[in-house]
Amino acid sequence: MEAIMRDDLLALVEREVLGWPGVGKDTGRPGCTVYRFGRREIGHVHRDGVADLPFPKTVHDELIRAGEAAPHRAGFPGYVSYHVQAPEDVPGAVELFRRNYERARKSAGRRASRSFNDTA
Repeated sequence: MEAIMRDDLLALVEREVLGWPGVGKDTGRPGCTVYRFGRREIGHVHRDGVADLPFPKTVHDELIRAGEAAPHRAGFPGYVSYHVQAPEDVPGAVELFRRNYERARKSAGRRASRSFNDTA
């Protein structure tokens, strides 16, 4: 895949993900951009167009079984990989990030609720 096209596709994913409240990015890893909700990683994208996203085992296994993602290319358990190689791959990548974003938001809401109830 041509590097310019890949960069444009990854920019589309980034623009969408960074548009969600509470999401930021960290470029501390060489060749990789990490997207976080608060301190929690919702996924990262390598310069070669591979998005890696952490999921609980049951979700991880279902995504792979359904063909919505592939096992992590380096074999890291709990992570799936998704290749962004063409314009039609962008919505699938965004959807995986959104699923993790929603999980992170719900988790943060539960923590905030418990914290509020502990102080009330």
